[in-house]
Amino acid sequence: MLLKGRKIIITGGPTREWFDPVRYISNASSGKMGIALADESNNISKNTCFIHGPISEDLLKNKPYRCIGVETTNDMLESVLYEIEDNSVLIMCAAPADYSPVKKSDEKIKKQNENIFIEMTRTPDILKNVSAAREFRKLNNLFVAGFAAETSNTEEYALSKLNEKKLDMICLNDVSKEGAGFGCDTNILTLFTRTGSKVELPILTKDKAASEILKQIEKELLKRNY
Repeated sequence: MLLKGRKIIITGGPTREWFDPVRYISNASSGKMGIALADESNNISKNTCFIHGPISEDLLKNKPYRCIGVETTNDMLESVLYEIEDNSVLIMCAAPADYSPVKKSDEKIKKQNENIFIEMTRTPDILKNVSAAREFRKLNNLFVAGFAAETSNTEEYALSKLNEKKLDMICLNDVSKEGAGFGCDTNILTLFTRTGSKVELPILTKDKAASEILKQIEKELLKRNY
């Protein structure tokens, strides 16, 4: 088994971008899919680590693998770039915030009679940075899988992300479907690979979905003789 003994890095959960001391921009990701992937990965390779945004501590209790907690998208980027190495596998399952406030108020912004406007700037694209690091650091046999959580034009967007970010695989997650949204214990996925494979996974528990994702990665590693 090619995954056995490899370092497997999983990301999961949301990130937070604060605009004052008590409020932030984030999303509803629970981190459950990332944890399911880390659990299944640890059954295969004891060199598994889980980089996660703010999620319930109850979900992380007694995990036998390394758990690295981060807050912002930039924090997650730095951790991912630190952990990737030759012959490793990165599964980017997290839902990092795409925008961050340009300025963070030092004090709580009080409610006013007028509307307020918060200027936002793009956060770093983690997968694009991984692609650049792979080339710059000449990382050999790094396998990168991403997730695309979408609600419209799902397949088109997933395939464009696969190519644009130079991924080896992308897991399309149509979160508008019942049983596939944030926070639930099941998922519905379609896996697309750079070698042209398309695998549709019907509604499954996240544990079983994670197992199928790792099986597909194993097949891709065999195809490429990684």
